[in-house]
Amino acid sequence: MAILLVPGFMADETLWNDMLPALERFGPIVHADLRHDTSVEAMARRVLETAPPAFLLVGFSMGGYVARAIARQAPDRVRALVLVATSTRPDTPSLQKRKGAIGAAAPSIAFSGLSRVAVASSLHPKQRDNEAMIERVRAMGVRLGGEVFRRQSMLDRPGDLERSHEIRCPTLVVAAAQDRLRSIEEAREMAAAIPGAVLEVVEDSGHMIPIEAPQRLLEIVVPWLAAQER
Repeated sequence: MAILLVPGFMADETLWNDMLPALERFGPIVHADLRHDTSVEAMARRVLETAPPAFLLVGFSMGGYVARAIARQAPDRVRALVLVATSTRPDTPSLQKRKGAIGAAAPSIAFSGLSRVAVASSLHPKQRDNEAMIERVRAMGVRLGGEVFRRQSMLDRPGDLERSHEIRCPTLVVAAAQDRLRSIEEAREMAAAIPGAVLEVVEDSGHMIPIEAPQRLLEIVVPWLAAQER
């Protein structure tokens, strides 16, 4: 069985580096490519074109929206679903306004990665001066580049709470206790809406759980995935 990892906004495959040795026990690791498309559904279709016939699926943040779309589009191929630091809620009006401003910006404007302030806001407050961690997050955006930044910034994330009943595979929802981007309330409503979903909370972490608290995330995800294989 393969395990398909779906990253979040302006994150690449290195998001999962600290978790790969433990996840490899479940089979080959496959990384979703979210660089090219302008809708969640199109991203999901592209991922499915090259994905294995059957797989375990893990989606982080924006990747959680894509992972749920994958589970809806190919229910017979997804054996289990893990949703990390994500939501079923649509973009807020303020976020839509910011996206419009980004879309109106000239494509020629140089992109040098997410700002230090933006990255720090996604981390636990205790990590606000952790330069190595901040730079690791920023470096992912630099590698992806300006075109991907504009494309992903303009991505419409419609709410899909009302479609949660369409997800029929075993589902684990993981939230961070100190996530300033996605609240525990969002995780609770998502877990309550997906049939049979289980909710777990990672303490002492901000939004970037795979980087901030990879071992604690593994302590939740690995036993749960192992139980789905029985």
